[in-house]
Amino acid sequence: MIRKRLSNPIRSLAETGKLGGVLLILATAISLLFSNISTQEIYTGFWSSHFFVSGVEFSLLHCVNDGLMVVFFFLVGMEIKRELLVGQLSSPKKAMLPIFAAVGGMLFPGIIYALLNINDTQLLKGWAIPTATDIAFSLGILSMLGNKVPFALKVFLTALAIIDDLGAIIVIALFYTEAENFHPTYLLAAFGLLTILYFFNRKKIFNSYLWLLAGIVIWFCILSSGVHATVAGVLVALTIPLEKIKSLEHAFHKPVNYFILPIFALANTAIALSGENANGVVTSLGIGIIVGLFIGKPLGITAATYFAVKQKWCVLPEKINFKLILGAGFTAGVGFTMSVFIATLSFSDELHLAVAKIAIIIASLLSGITGIVYLNNELSRKQL
Repeated sequence: MIRKRLSNPIRSLAETGKLGGVLLILATAISLLFSNISTQEIYTGFWSSHFFVSGVEFSLLHCVNDGLMVVFFFLVGMEIKRELLVGQLSSPKKAMLPIFAAVGGMLFPGIIYALLNINDTQLLKGWAIPTATDIAFSLGILSMLGNKVPFALKVFLTALAIIDDLGAIIVIALFYTEAENFHPTYLLAAFGLLTILYFFNRKKIFNSYLWLLAGIVIWFCILSSGVHATVAGVLVALTIPLEKIKSLEHAFHKPVNYFILPIFALANTAIALSGENANGVVTSLGIGIIVGLFIGKPLGITAATYFAVKQKWCVLPEKINFKLILGAGFTAGVGFTMSVFIATLSFSDELHLAVAKIAIIIASLLSGITGIVYLNNELSRKQL
């Protein structure tokens, strides 16, 4: 009986999707702790350690960001394809509202950050950091409010976050590929293999081992081309037959959310807090990220949605009003995973990167707490 009582909360968390968010928070807390006690040099040195394979140098951090995260983007790619073909984005009528919301939710934070850092070319590279939404955290926040949340609001936020992820992938491919490191021959080879996979898909031919082997080669080609390697995960996912996606999503859900993303958090939040880092949060870099995520996200999502509805380009779903859209906008301001990932692409300077990560954590906490409190009050008022 005792064992059953102890196991039920964990099972409940896993079933509702909250466990992934809890693990991310725990991983971040552990990483920050180990980075700021006597184990600091050992812990941070572990993630920055280098090794050689066939004469090629790798770091453990790059293995996580350029290797493990490809699997995360593969899962995201399958979600995008499913939603586009048979889900909430499968028709213009269904897709218009979250599309406008996602575009507004990316433009406003990006513009806010750019205006605050317009005079610094190096800092301006981080304009895309506050444009991202962490889908797991955002939906986890809604799930904490239980059945009070209208199903239509969950669908809206899910579709918004998926479009936001698609936008982030496009941004990474277009703006975080350095011209001097770009090798089009490798990219052409990758697209050649992708074309073959697409042809097999059309002919209803699918073999998981073939896709795995082709996926590894495509990943290597895109990595060698200079385009960020994680794009390979999305491109390969788009070639998966629709009828196979549901089972593959189910198979990849737990490894990604309960292993890969916590490992990503452990590796990328190894931040040694210092007076210099703390002071950096109140500079244009830190303020741009915090204001972009905490204010820009909900403002952009709500403004774009309001404009689209008033122009009669789309309609609000039943039981949804603009106050609830604003609440969803606050939860979308939790940019954690994708924002940290974009920050690692934006800055090579350790101080700028540390400040960016701290600002992301602060903004995500503010957005998450505000989203929970605001939505709880609004939904409680509606039920009275």
